[in-house]
Amino acid sequence: MNKKAFSEIADSIPKLPGIYKYFDEAGTLIYVGKAKHLRKRISSYFHVHHDSQKTVELVKNIHRIEYTIVDNEADAFFLENSLIKEYLPHYNINLKDDKSYPYVVIRNESYPRVYFSRKHKKEARHEHYGPYTSVANVKEMLEFIKQQFPLRTCTLNLNEKNIQRKKFKVCLEYHLGNCKGPCEGLQTAAEYEEGIQRLRDLLKGNTKPLMQYLKSMVSDHATKLEFERAAIFQQKIESLRAYKAKSTVVNTKTGTIDVFSILEDGKLAYVNYLAVNEGSIFRTQTITLEKNLEETAADVLSFAINNLRSSHQSEANEIIVPFDISYPDNNIKVTVPKMGDKKKLLELSKKNVNYFQQELQRKKMLHLEEKTADETQQILLQMQKDLHLSSLPDHIECFDNSNLHGTNAVAAMVCFRNGIPSKKDYRHFNIKTVEGINDFASMKEVVYRRYSKLLLEGEKLPSLIIIDGGKGQLSSALESIRELGIYGQTTLVGLAKNQEEIFFPEDSLSLRLPWDSESLKLIRRIRDAVHRFGITHHRNKRSNAALDNELEKIDGIGKATMEKLLNHFKSVTKIRQSMPDEIERVVGKAKAKIIIEALTGK
Repeated sequence: MNKKAFSEIADSIPKLPGIYKYFDEAGTLIYVGKAKHLRKRISSYFHVHHDSQKTVELVKNIHRIEYTIVDNEADAFFLENSLIKEYLPHYNINLKDDKSYPYVVIRNESYPRVYFSRKHKKEARHEHYGPYTSVANVKEMLEFIKQQFPLRTCTLNLNEKNIQRKKFKVCLEYHLGNCKGPCEGLQTAAEYEEGIQRLRDLLKGNTKPLMQYLKSMVSDHATKLEFERAAIFQQKIESLRAYKAKSTVVNTKTGTIDVFSILEDGKLAYVNYLAVNEGSIFRTQTITLEKNLEETAADVLSFAINNLRSSHQSEANEIIVPFDISYPDNNIKVTVPKMGDKKKLLELSKKNVNYFQQELQRKKMLHLEEKTADETQQILLQMQKDLHLSSLPDHIECFDNSNLHGTNAVAAMVCFRNGIPSKKDYRHFNIKTVEGINDFASMKEVVYRRYSKLLLEGEKLPSLIIIDGGKGQLSSALESIRELGIYGQTTLVGLAKNQEEIFFPEDSLSLRLPWDSESLKLIRRIRDAVHRFGITHHRNKRSNAALDNELEKIDGIGKATMEKLLNHFKSVTKIRQSMPDEIERVVGKAKAKIIIEALTGK
């Protein structure tokens, strides 16, 4: 839309607060903005000289303008944020973090179950707490919850009708003290809900209700001279104190606050979030945003704050920021601290955002960061040119053998599609037809097995196959390719382990790419991926073999029991170090006794 075309509609735009939407010729929403005065703000795009080339491009692409009038600036702010999150317009601030972070879920059902999930939108009718940036932290929290709250883990339909009909019997979890048996009516819905409410408080960082409850239970049982029961609740109190102490960083009287800091780096900005309750940081996240126009640091920070508070369902009524921002919700207090505990928290947030940016830079140097689609396309085009390929290497597979110390010979294959790992296509191979150490024969076997299966299933062959090894392994792989009749339908190369030379079949001269070339960096990344994948499988196989051998000597322990132990504990050492009740939960009391006696002699 040019200036003349805009002038024809300018008078129809209201002089009121609201949001405006720009659409291109194809009808795609390309930008969303907010304004106190819609006519003035929209007019500025067509009557003011813009230094930013991006803004110039935006104006050229505007084909249609829509707007929505709202009551005030606050409504405009939140509506703008909502539309940006939903439609991701090309010229708006881009929230680059699109990972599926885990949440703790309280299921919407009778006697709710609690578990972790990445499916936030798909499970919208359930309660979600998070997101958390570490699966390990979520599992640690769930383990703590299990210690504190006897909640059910079964999938039974526990409606009142089924319970009254006595359709269910209590399971092992009840006898272990991990559940109070609501399935048999041994725990009322009201009592169960009290525990869920204390859990909700804990997930919001508020430990007071739970602490008060535990102390009351200690007192009640002590009064009744039930000292063993009182000791159990006292142990829970100590566990809760230890859990809280891990995250206490400032005065516990700071209340519930959200802390934010920002670091700008060219077109990118990084925003760190610390959720604090009673002096404890109970949740943290750092996100990356891409600036597309002339957004100020305050604009970016305000946008990020709204997104983070929304996704974490924050109830804090005070936010701590490094500089003053215009936050439209009058119920939220904005604080720029100069000293004290809040300043300490802000400095901690700044440390986190600085570290996050430095870590991204380190990964970029190692070629580990996720690239844009355009950058990846350029790398693949360069690789096609460097390796003289007839087609774009958008599907690459790489093979490696692993037989550490001459045992448990295995092989691995990784798959990269459009320059990024396609982990669902990764494959492990246990060598079947080769005895002893013979890397050449092993490579011939796995290449034949892989591509005979693809041909049988009618799947497309990769455009490039990389053999991690020298001429010998490359020749062995070539034998299989010829036997399958697919020579010429794909390109096969070998990668020497030492000098990173690339060999082509029946070519005596190797190809050496520049050390810092993008093509070689991607090849290195693929090679490193197959090494990690192969070594992990090899170690697991050796560990499993050791476990099988030792457990096979125990009378009364069959293959099914061994598999249960292997899946749960991973090693004999961990079985020996485990508590008897944990082993009982896996294989039952009788077998646990046999295993413990055999492994420990007790």
